[in-house]
Amino acid sequence: MFRPTTVAARRILKRAAIQSGLEAVSLVSKAGLMPEARGLGAIFTLHHVRPAIRKEFDPAAHLTITPEFLDASITRLKARGYVPVALEELPEYLARQDRPGPAMVFTLDDGYRDNDQFARPVFEKHQVPYTVFIAGGFVDRSHSIWWETAELLLGQIDEFTFDFGDGEETLAMRSLMEKYAAFDRLNNALSCAPQQAIVERLDLQARAAGICPTEIVDREVMNEVELRQLAASPLADLGAHTISHPNLAHLDAGEMTAEIRQSADRVAEITGDAPRTFAYPYGDRCAAEAREYQAAKDLGFKLAVTTNPGTLKAESLQDPFSLRRISLNGYYQKSRYVDALASGIPFKLYGSDQG
Repeated sequence: MFRPTTVAARRILKRAAIQSGLEAVSLVSKAGLMPEARGLGAIFTLHHVRPAIRKEFDPAAHLTITPEFLDASITRLKARGYVPVALEELPEYLARQDRPGPAMVFTLDDGYRDNDQFARPVFEKHQVPYTVFIAGGFVDRSHSIWWETAELLLGQIDEFTFDFGDGEETLAMRSLMEKYAAFDRLNNALSCAPQQAIVERLDLQARAAGICPTEIVDREVMNEVELRQLAASPLADLGAHTISHPNLAHLDAGEMTAEIRQSADRVAEITGDAPRTFAYPYGDRCAAEAREYQAAKDLGFKLAVTTNPGTLKAESLQDPFSLRRISLNGYYQKSRYVDALASGIPFKLYGSDQG
């Protein structure tokens, strides 16, 4: 039986546990313990970067950080001896015997307009290079962003009748707890399963409620002209991120390859050059493994990044198509938490930095 209170409790407890863990690890790191866990640096994942917005219902708040937090994070990492490195130049940097310090690499997924409005000035202030991964379907407004659609739809309805994959069911949406629980149901349904049918059903319901999913994309994501202007910056680089932002592991081999190849072609149309870097959508073990890594290699990319957590290690040079990243999470916007994450200690303790 679906119990919104149980789902909401899990969400709250998980956040509390993570925050407590980060506080503990920041103390361990400050004391200089487990220095080997830091490895050779870290690749950071960002999505939205924009001023704080107070929302009553904000189920994807973890995907948004403020420019002030980004600024403080870079400042703190620099003070700890981290060196800004462009993602494309990472293999050469890691191969150097005379590295001046661990690498800090910044990547931003999905091409949100706020990346240019609010993140770019911070990167320019600190002279930090960054890579923006773009999905061609978002750029061309031909595909929707399901989590943005779901936020608007669930936020305004009192009842949600939906087929999550096992037949229609009706969920009450009268309380915030119920809305968050429904969003988590959607997320779980999409996490390790074919996505197209579920996203199409969600878009259909949104349109019936007066919400246009592609208008959301048009509002939030940079268009071709904006991306071309961004790519002209000496610090910015555009990477590929598929066309429709699918879970690649749940596509057949032909579809998977086409998503990656066409994405590279779309970036090349914008910049004039074939992209050298690729980010797997979702990027965890449910979305990308050996088949996807090999496809990125075969299609001519120099390297590719996952969302599997961990720091950079010497062996990262041996497997540059499954590079790990650390998410800067909107729920934990304190610079000492960046220290804790970059230390590699959380991943070492929980074994999540292992292949």
